[in-house]
Amino acid sequence: MIPKNVVVHQQSKVLELAYEDGNTFRLPFELLRVLSPSAEVQGHGPGQETLQTGKREVLIASLEPVGHYALKPSFSDGHDSGLYSWDFLRYLCDNQEQLWKEHLDKLQAAGLDRDAPMTKAGHTHDHSCGSH
Repeated sequence: MIPKNVVVHQQSKVLELAYEDGNTFRLPFELLRVLSPSAEVQGHGPGQETLQTGKREVLIASLEPVGHYALKPSFSDGHDSGLYSWDFLRYLCDNQEQLWKEHLDKLQAAGLDRDAPMTKAGHTHDHSCGSH
């Protein structure tokens, strides 16, 4: 489902998506950044995810359409490799509370704080990856 309107709110750090069905959602930049569909965040398979921290203040520096199927945000921390399909964005909208809770639970289980800076050591799989 493609939104009829997309607004980047820098002040409140949310991406607002308004749909034809009358629903409007506000996705925090931090949520978009920590759940990026990129390989850098998701890894190349189950269990290879890199938990993202220190993203509370991240901004969307730019937002570009990719064809008619996705948006590509460039974040203020330099991350710009995630393609957010319309289906993925709607999934985030519909499941925002649960996804955020899962992220916070994963941080707690790993003994990490949401505001801790990311470390290079967080990239632990021991094979070479051409995309990094």
